[in-house]
Amino acid sequence: MRTEYRTKRKIEFADTDMAGIVHFSRFFVFMESAEHEFLRSLGTSVATEWNGDKIGWPRLAASCEYLHPLRFEDEVDILMWVSKKGTKSLTYQFCFTHQGKDIARGQFTTVCCVCNPGEKIRAIPIPDFISSLLLAEN
Repeated sequence: MRTEYRTKRKIEFADTDMAGIVHFSRFFVFMESAEHEFLRSLGTSVATEWNGDKIGWPRLAASCEYLHPLRFEDEVDILMWVSKKGTKSLTYQFCFTHQGKDIARGQFTTVCCVCNPGEKIRAIPIPDFISSLLLAEN
Protein backbone atom coordinates (compact mmCIF):
# COMPACT_ATOMS: atom_id res chain seq x y z
CA MET A 1 0.00 0.00 0.00
CA ARG A 2 1.20 3.52 -0.78
CA THR A 3 1.09 5.82 2.20
CA GLU A 4 3.13 8.72 0.87
CA TYR A 5 4.39 10.17 -2.38
CA ARG A 6 7.49 12.25 -3.15
CA THR A 7 8.11 14.48 -6.13
CA LYS A 8 10.27 17.47 -7.12
CA ARG A 9 9.55 20.64 -8.99
CA LYS A 10 11.87 23.21 -10.52
CA ILE A 11 10.55 26.73 -9.93
CA GLU A 12 9.76 28.43 -13.23
CA PHE A 13 9.80 32.17 -13.90
CA ALA A 14 6.00 32.10 -14.27
CA ASP A 15 5.74 30.81 -10.67
CA THR A 16 7.27 34.01 -9.26
CA ASP A 17 5.90 37.44 -8.45
CA MET A 18 7.38 40.93 -8.82
CA ALA A 19 9.47 40.38 -5.67
CA GLY A 20 11.11 37.39 -7.37
CA ILE A 21 9.66 34.80 -5.00
CA VAL A 22 7.08 32.09 -5.62
CA HIS A 23 3.58 33.57 -5.50
CA PHE A 24 1.54 32.07 -2.66
CA SER A 25 -1.14 30.77 -5.03
CA ARG A 26 1.35 28.57 -6.88
CA PHE A 27 1.67 26.28 -3.85
CA PHE A 28 -1.94 25.19 -4.46
CA VAL A 29 -1.00 24.32 -8.05
CA PHE A 30 2.02 22.38 -6.77
CA MET A 31 -0.18 20.45 -4.30
CA GLU A 32 -2.71 19.61 -6.98
CA SER A 33 0.04 18.47 -9.39
CA ALA A 34 1.52 16.23 -6.69
CA GLU A 35 -1.94 14.74 -6.05
CA HIS A 36 -2.37 14.01 -9.77
CA GLU A 37 1.04 12.33 -9.94
CA PHE A 38 0.23 10.31 -6.81
CA LEU A 39 -3.09 9.05 -8.17
CA ARG A 40 -1.47 8.18 -11.52
CA SER A 41 1.18 6.21 -9.61
CA LEU A 42 -1.70 4.16 -8.17
CA GLY A 43 -3.09 3.49 -11.65
CA THR A 44 -5.98 5.93 -11.44
CA SER A 45 -6.62 9.65 -11.98
CA VAL A 46 -8.56 12.62 -10.63
CA ALA A 47 -10.82 12.09 -13.64
CA THR A 48 -11.63 8.46 -14.29
CA GLU A 49 -14.54 6.28 -15.32
CA TRP A 50 -16.01 3.63 -13.05
CA ASN A 51 -19.17 1.57 -13.59
CA GLY A 52 -20.16 3.90 -16.45
CA ASP A 53 -19.81 7.07 -14.33
CA LYS A 54 -17.26 9.87 -14.47
CA ILE A 55 -15.53 10.08 -11.10
CA GLY A 56 -13.89 13.29 -9.87
CA TRP A 57 -12.45 14.73 -6.66
CA PRO A 58 -13.77 18.26 -5.91
CA ARG A 59 -12.09 20.17 -3.07
CA LEU A 60 -13.80 20.73 0.26
CA ALA A 61 -11.02 22.72 1.92
CA ALA A 62 -7.47 23.86 1.18
CA SER A 63 -4.82 25.67 3.21
CA CYS A 64 -1.12 26.45 3.12
CA GLU A 65 1.30 27.89 5.68
CA TYR A 66 4.38 29.64 4.28
CA LEU A 67 7.66 29.45 6.19
CA HIS A 68 10.40 30.60 3.77
CA PRO A 69 10.48 31.91 0.20
CA LEU A 70 11.43 30.02 -2.94
CA ARG A 71 12.96 31.69 -5.97
CA PHE A 72 13.26 31.14 -9.71
CA GLU A 73 15.13 27.91 -10.56
CA ASP A 74 15.07 26.59 -6.97
CA GLU A 75 14.19 22.91 -6.82
CA VAL A 76 11.55 22.11 -4.24
CA ASP A 77 10.97 18.66 -2.77
CA ILE A 78 7.32 17.84 -2.16
CA LEU A 79 6.26 15.12 0.24
CA MET A 80 2.54 14.31 0.39
CA TRP A 81 0.58 11.71 2.28
CA VAL A 82 -2.99 10.75 3.07
CA SER A 83 -3.57 11.87 6.65
CA LYS A 84 -7.23 10.91 6.79
CA LYS A 85 -9.30 8.52 4.72
CA GLY A 86 -13.04 8.78 5.19
CA THR A 87 -15.74 6.78 3.47
CA LYS A 88 -16.10 9.43 0.76
CA SER A 89 -13.20 11.82 1.37
CA LEU A 90 -9.41 12.06 1.54
CA THR A 91 -7.28 14.59 3.38
CA TYR A 92 -3.77 15.11 2.08
CA GLN A 93 -0.87 16.74 3.89
CA PHE A 94 2.02 18.36 2.01
CA CYS A 95 5.51 19.31 3.13
CA PHE A 96 7.68 21.50 0.88
CA THR A 97 11.45 21.59 1.44
CA HIS A 98 14.42 23.14 -0.34
CA GLN A 99 17.97 22.03 0.50
CA GLY A 100 16.67 20.45 3.70
CA LYS A 101 14.87 23.61 4.86
CA ASP A 102 11.10 23.60 5.50
CA ILE A 103 9.48 26.01 3.03
CA ALA A 104 5.73 25.45 3.41
CA ARG A 105 3.10 23.05 4.73
CA GLY A 106 -0.26 22.51 3.10
CA GLN A 107 -3.40 20.47 3.36
CA PHE A 108 -6.51 19.82 1.37
CA THR A 109 -9.58 17.68 1.67
CA THR A 110 -11.27 16.25 -1.37
CA VAL A 111 -14.42 14.18 -1.85
CA CYS A 112 -15.07 11.38 -4.33
CA CYS A 113 -17.98 12.33 -6.58
CA VAL A 114 -19.86 11.21 -9.64
CA CYS A 115 -19.47 14.11 -12.08
CA ASN A 116 -21.52 13.02 -15.10
CA PRO A 117 -22.34 15.77 -17.63
CA GLY A 118 -25.92 17.01 -17.25
CA GLU A 119 -26.29 15.52 -13.75
CA LYS A 120 -25.97 17.03 -10.30
CA ILE A 121 -22.60 16.19 -8.73
CA ARG A 122 -23.03 13.66 -5.92
CA ALA A 123 -20.63 12.29 -3.35
CA ILE A 124 -20.08 8.53 -3.34
CA PRO A 125 -18.02 6.12 -1.26
CA ILE A 126 -14.46 5.84 -2.55
CA PRO A 127 -14.47 2.83 -4.91
CA ASP A 128 -12.66 -0.22 -3.54
CA PHE A 129 -10.15 -0.25 -6.41
CA ILE A 130 -8.87 3.11 -5.08
CA SER A 131 -9.60 2.76 -1.37
CA SER A 132 -7.69 -0.52 -1.12
CA LEU A 133 -4.51 1.26 -2.30
CA LEU A 134 -4.65 4.00 0.33
CA LEU A 135 -3.56 3.91 3.94
CA ALA A 136 -4.18 6.97 6.08
CA GLU A 137 -1.43 7.94 8.52
CA ASN A 138 -2.96 9.61 11.54
